[in-house]
Parts: sequence; structure tokens; C-alpha cells
Amino acid sequence: MSDWGTIPGLVRWSAERYADTEAVVEGRTRITYAELGARVERATAACIASGVRVGDRVAVWAPNSLDWIVAALGAVSAGAVLVPLNTRFKGTEAADVLRRSRARLLFVTGTFLGTSYVASLRRAAGTPDGAGHPLPGLPALEQVVVLSDDAPQDFRTWKDFLAGGEGVGQAEVLDRAGKLDGRCLSDIIFTSGTTGRPKGAMINHEQTLTAYEIWADLAGLRTTDRYLIINPFFHTFGYKAGVIACLMRGATMIPQPVFNVDTALANIAAERVSVLPGPPTLHQSLLDHPSRDAHDLSALRLVVTGAAVVPLRLVERLHGELGVGTVLTAYGLSEASGIVTMCRRGDDPTVIASTSGRAIPGTEVRVVDAGGAPVPPGTPGEVQARGFTIMRGYYEDPTATAEAISPDGWLSTGDIGVLDPSGNLRITDRLKDMFIVGGFNAYPAEIEQLLGVHPDVADVAVIGVPDARLGEVGKAYVVRRPGSVLTSDDLIAWSRREMANYKVPRAVEFVGELPRNASGKVVKGELRGR
Repeated sequence: MSDWGTIPGLVRWSAERYADTEAVVEGRTRITYAELGARVERATAACIASGVRVGDRVAVWAPNSLDWIVAALGAVSAGAVLVPLNTRFKGTEAADVLRRSRARLLFVTGTFLGTSYVASLRRAAGTPDGAGHPLPGLPALEQVVVLSDDAPQDFRTWKDFLAGGEGVGQAEVLDRAGKLDGRCLSDIIFTSGTTGRPKGAMINHEQTLTAYEIWADLAGLRTTDRYLIINPFFHTFGYKAGVIACLMRGATMIPQPVFNVDTALANIAAERVSVLPGPPTLHQSLLDHPSRDAHDLSALRLVVTGAAVVPLRLVERLHGELGVGTVLTAYGLSEASGIVTMCRRGDDPTVIASTSGRAIPGTEVRVVDAGGAPVPPGTPGEVQARGFTIMRGYYEDPTATAEAISPDGWLSTGDIGVLDPSGNLRITDRLKDMFIVGGFNAYPAEIEQLLGVHPDVADVAVIGVPDARLGEVGKAYVVRRPGSVLTSDDLIAWSRREMANYKVPRAVEFVGELPRNASGKVVKGELRGR
């Protein structure tokens, strides 16, 4: 591994190594790596001045932006443990994570997508009590900094916060970074909570740097790359495969705060974007956009996607229609630093579409049966992973940690998968999502992949619903392609020709769109609630 040691070490190294290279482009703002380094140093000084100590938790609740990057890297450089909050959270959910992590400082966006995050937090955690607490329901939270030019009373603006650090010299900033080593926690990533209450996965500096140097190597990220980061920064795919990987390679970051296909197309064309990771739905919507050909997308060379379902047709279209040279799939989860397996450049397109690749260097993957015994290749079971990427545990939750990680270091992922003889992993489903039809195990992701081949199906999610005769049967929620007149009878009849009887959905409901969390995962609980 390169000798960065810690994330602040990486920030200083990239500021020197790539000094004049464009680091971040946001609207009309364009800054170099040297300027980014100076901004992070200023934010670090402000964190120190505001009382942040090594090991304190500092939260960021904001969409992708240059300020997010600077605030987060500044906090981590001051020795804080970063707690990124999901931008889809409501005030009560954000307050719950802030309370449980005992964050001392919060950076929050002003208004985003028509919602005042400050107002929603106040509803959840009370209004200032005049005794110095901006949010009395969060006693550990000493300061709230609003990432805009104006802030309500008792909160600080970003500008005021930065000005507060002017008395802290560079020597003190460097001294603080020098107190850290690779074993210090760098972040606590709270799981997306598609099921149950989010839990905080603790990851340290060394794990983060080693994992994303490997990611950057396997992806083939280059100094000349221009990377459109649509994956949210509160997620490892956005923050670590995005910001951290770009710092390592000197690639240019173009943060996009929310996925909008028109904005993405405009950004790709105007900024000559070459790297576009994201969920398959993102790439599908670019390919299917009616005015796609009006935009010059010729600079695109690298796509990294990850999900249980990546249609082969999508991989072929990215190569054929957009001329993307490298399409890779990967698999990871917060509890494993966001990365477990990844395809390699040069893998066959069928391997890339049908698997998430092989274990990354330094990690092992196995598939086990219900009793925890490894099963042979080709047999489905629960995926387990072991190696340097596995979290230090769930924050202040030893019981959940002991349930997730065995005494000999194997993490139970809760995902169902199959290994092929070459060690490539195919994720077939979540353990919780599997349903049993008349004694047969039915995996929704596999059925979704089969249904996704139908020319009139744009998006699909399958859940198990109760059935008097078979116990459970499949129900499909389907988004039709524009102009399609597909009926449920048509799709069920087609399914009977294409898949085993127990996999065929017994009911189809057409919807305008599927409910997804900010990480792009379908929220199956919401569909079950219907």
C-alpha cells in the first residue's frame, strides 16, 4: 500500500502530487488539488477550534457537494470519526443516529429537494433552549453548522465556522493529524436500514485506504479521468469508491447531488466525463433517454455497477451503443468496507453480467448452508466473507456484532449467493427476501433477472405473498417501458414459457416507479406493506 498511513496523510499527499490538476468541479466552481488541500486544512483548523477531539463523532447530513467533501475530510483530519447521514432520512431517523452515535458536531445542508433539514431536526429534537443546546433532544450535539450562507439563530453558517479556525496554525493542524494512525476509526457507516433499525459499521483508516487502493487498481482509475459522482456520499460507493479513490489517482470529481437523467447527460457531455459508477437503473435510464443522442457521451470509458441483477443486455448496450470500454460489476456491504468481490478488466461479458466477480486480494469468500457448513460451487447458500475489509464491529452493539462475525472472523452477510468453479460470486438474493413456494426456494433477484429480459419491462421487483395452497407465491411489481401496453396476463403467460413453474409470479401489479432508498436499493418492506 502507498505510504499514506491515514486519510489526512492521503489528502496532503494528493495536494502535493496532483497540485495543479483539477480536483473538484461544481457548477462554475473549479478547484485544483492544491486548493482542495488548503480548504480541507482550513476546515480541520475550524474543527479543532470548535473543540473536536480525536475520536469524537462528527456527522454530515447533506447531498453530494464540494462543501460535503471539505467538511468531511476536515473533520476526519481533525481526528474525528465521520458519521454520514442518509439524505433520505426524515428528522426522527437522523436524530436517532445522531443520538446513538453521540455526535458532537453536525454539518447539515440548508434546504434540499424542498425540505428544510434543520426544521425537520427541530421537530424531532426540540428547539434551542437558550442554555447553549441547539437541539435539546440531542444533548451530546454541541454545534450545528449549516452548509449555506444563512443559518437560524443558535446554528452557525459554514462561513462563520471556517472563520472560527483562523487562530489555529498549520503546525497545530499537522500535529493533530500526526496523532492518528491506521488503526484509528475513520468512519461509522450506518446500514441503509431496508430492514429494521440501522446499525453503525465501524471502519478504520487502514481498511479504507487499502480497500480503495485495490478498488482503484482493479477499476483502472487514471489521473486523467473525470468522475461523475452520483452515488451518494453517505454511502461507501459514493464517498470511498468516489472521493477517496479520486484522491489516490488525482482524478477530477464532479459531484451530482441528486440523480436526474437530464442533468447527468448534460454533465457527461459538458465535462467530458469518463467514469460513471452507479446502480444498473442509472445506466439503463441513460441508455433509454429519448434525447441521449443529442449529447456527446464519447468520453465515457469506465462503468462500475453492483447489484444482484445486472442484465447482460445492459452490459452489451453500454459496450455497443455508448462505446464504454470497461464495464465491471462488484459486490460489497457497509460491514465489509463496501467491497468484497469485483470483476477484473478482461473478464467475459457474461461473467460481468451474471456475477459480481471474485474476492478482492486479502479477502476470502465462501457460501454456507443453514448449519454454517461450506457448500460446493453451484450450490446456493449464505455468503460469508473474511479478511482485512471486515468492520471492527457495530458501534456500541456487541450482541449484533457477535451475531454477524464468527469467532474465527467470518462475516455473515445475510445475502444468498452461488460461487462458480472459478470463484466468481453470483448474489441471488437477501436471506430475508427468499420465499418458499410449495417446498421450492424462490429467489426474487433471480426471478427479477428473468423478468427483466422481457422487452416491455423497464424495472421490476418481486416479493413473496401468502398463498393458501402453496404457502407463498411470487408477486411482481413492474414498471412498463414507455408506450407499452403489456398486461399482467401477457407477462404471466410469457413467464410460464421462460421459467420453472414455482418461479412464475402469480400476480403482477404495474407501477409508475419502484420505491428505492438513496443507495438505489428497492425497499421491499414498502412493497410488502402494500
